[in-house]
Amino acid sequence: MIQAKICMLGATAVGKTSLVSRFVHSLFSDKYLTSIGVKIDKKQVKVDAKTAGAAADVEVTLMLWDLYGDDEFQRLRTSYLRGAAGFILVVDSTRRETIDTALRLSDLEPALSQVPRVVALNKADRTDDWELTDSDLARFAQRGFPTFRTSAKTGDNVEAAFSELSKRVVLASKKGARP
Repeated sequence: MIQAKICMLGATAVGKTSLVSRFVHSLFSDKYLTSIGVKIDKKQVKVDAKTAGAAADVEVTLMLWDLYGDDEFQRLRTSYLRGAAGFILVVDSTRRETIDTALRLSDLEPALSQVPRVVALNKADRTDDWELTDSDLARFAQRGFPTFRTSAKTGDNVEAAFSELSKRVVLASKKGARP
């Protein structure tokens, strides 16, 4: 069994709390208040042996750190990132400027540069309000980050994003890296 600290990173109001709630509790509410500090949830998942490079399926307990949003008015405490086995960079698909915040947060702690991460392009259910371009998305691809168009509201690709990160965490642990 592996226990893995996963940090949810992104600008204010991108949907980090909503994604965690959808993943852990299968719930969505549009009545969330802005997170202050950190809220921790956990969920146990099973990673398929074939995709994890293991002899048998691997049980992983994800400790999900839902960190408050980072913007120009408040800065993320890098101490929250220490010990992380993975990151989910959350971008609001209806607010193009949230890409820069996600990329900056991804580079905060040089010692964590090898920690697996995935990108959740959240609010994908709001296609009429979509502001991201192909060149915006290429910025994540250039860094090798798997990218998922997620919707905490409908549940689309939420499980897939967490599943991919879980697989990468297991593979990293097999290589002697974190967790």
